[in-house]
Amino acid sequence: MGHIRRFLIYTHKSEYDLSNNDVRGYLISLLDDRGKSHAYVNQAISSIKFLFGEVLKQRKKTNDLPRPKKQHKLPEVLSQNEVKTILKSVQNTKHQLMLLITYSAGLRVSEVVNLKIRDIDSERMLIRVSQAKGRKDRYTLLSPVALELLRQYWKQYRLKDWLFPGETEGNHLTERSVQKVFETACKKAGILKDVSVHSLRHSFATHLLEAGTDLRYIQELLGHSNSKTTEVYYRKEVFI
Repeated sequence: MGHIRRFLIYTHKSEYDLSNNDVRGYLISLLDDRGKSHAYVNQAISSIKFLFGEVLKQRKKTNDLPRPKKQHKLPEVLSQNEVKTILKSVQNTKHQLMLLITYSAGLRVSEVVNLKIRDIDSERMLIRVSQAKGRKDRYTLLSPVALELLRQYWKQYRLKDWLFPGETEGNHLTERSVQKVFETACKKAGILKDVSVHSLRHSFATHLLEAGTDLRYIQELLGHSNSKTTEVYYRKEVFI
């Protein structure tokens, strides 16, 4: 029951202290922060309903839980100027770097927090994404701007393993922490669009497309194993 295990890890609560709001918060994080598909979220809902109904005997807590419907709505995309404004609003070097790399490398938030120092190849100007979605390794871009900020960050923090270590020694930063940083930055930057940190990945692909980058190359950078996964989001020069 992997979905139940991940849900309990997310809440950091005893199963008997869980509430309807805990479930809703987790489902929102799957869709928004982690960019999971609606099919994946529906599977999670079924598992969580089983936990509450059959194990905890608290079926009422999930009776009114809506299931996400398949959406055809395109994601909000930030302009290049909006991205710059968001990055400039962040003063903390670590926080600014993780948002910059998310955008400039087109990474999922789960991929950003799992980066290690050894994944940065400054000679080839590449970032290695290890065991990404689909358990496949891939390479994506390391921008000169990100490399310069990375060098400043290195001098400041003298890292050992994780590129973005968390508060607990030996662990990386959580996905939720990255989302909070992004939300705060958007407020400071005056961004009113309905965006999440995953929107930086959308924007990365869109800006490459607008610059004339080949579809197949964008597919490789995003880590889509099937070209149809990329093409299905192609609407008036917009990608996921």
